[in-house]
Amino acid sequence: MTRIPLDALEVVVAVGTEGSVARAAGRLGISPQAVSAKLRRTERTLEVRLFDRTSTGVTTTEAGRSVLGWAAEVLAASDAFADRVASLRTAPGRVRVAASLTIAEHLAPVWMVESATTSGDRVELSAMNSVEVVARVRAGEAEVGFVETTDLPQDLTTRTVARDELVLVVPPTHPFAGRAEVPLAEVAATPLVTRESGSGTRTSFEALCAGHGVPTVATPAQVVATTAGVRAAVLRGAGPAVLSILAVRDDLALGRLVRVRIPDARLVRPLTAIWHGGRALPAAATRFVELAARTPDDR
Repeated sequence: MTRIPLDALEVVVAVGTEGSVARAAGRLGISPQAVSAKLRRTERTLEVRLFDRTSTGVTTTEAGRSVLGWAAEVLAASDAFADRVASLRTAPGRVRVAASLTIAEHLAPVWMVESATTSGDRVELSAMNSVEVVARVRAGEAEVGFVETTDLPQDLTTRTVARDELVLVVPPTHPFAGRAEVPLAEVAATPLVTRESGSGTRTSFEALCAGHGVPTVATPAQVVATTAGVRAAVLRGAGPAVLSILAVRDDLALGRLVRVRIPDARLVRPLTAIWHGGRALPAAATRFVELAARTPDDR
């Protein structure tokens, strides 16, 4: 069978959707005569009658309804192809990034400097918890998001760009500091300084406990809205915390905090890029994700 050109399929979809040659012509920006001519050629090529002409317009035949659906799929695939090709273009662009706080505070700034140096892209970074990142990406308010939770959304495209370890830390004066290790069940039963519900760090720790047969954790000693705030509270003796190694490595090196080993669990979580699967990722966003995946965190 002769291949049907895309513009002919556009005519089929327009006529079927509008129910009128004249309205389809207005939608396509061509004359009704041109629409009728293309429609006749398409029906002859397909050897299928797509529409019945009436005094008030056209009605789609049973076969036409099938062809109409297939034509719409082909046109959607063509649009997706064009979007993906456009994403390969190398001109500097703008990308809106939403990132959970650990990533926004410790990794994204490095990525942004590298992006500005290598591609000239303008990256606009917003920091929030992982639940809010997912909502921002779903709403189309960010081209790409970065989350630190293990509970990844099934309706978004995901790519692991790095891995991060959560560690139990206390100030040197805390009773845990003098112990070689503390079992996970005891950690879970201890009031911790923690982030709010919905943060990737808190969600990841609770998932780790549940996965090791510890279904509940103690009521937090304090709930703080930022990772930096949790760290500051621990330094001032508010209680232990489970934090990203990225957030406390300097404190550990300088002896301001002590890492306490949890012998029966080690939490290494993925740091994940997410974006809307139904849309082609723009070129600048594609470059930023690729850069994040290949940039070491210098731990």
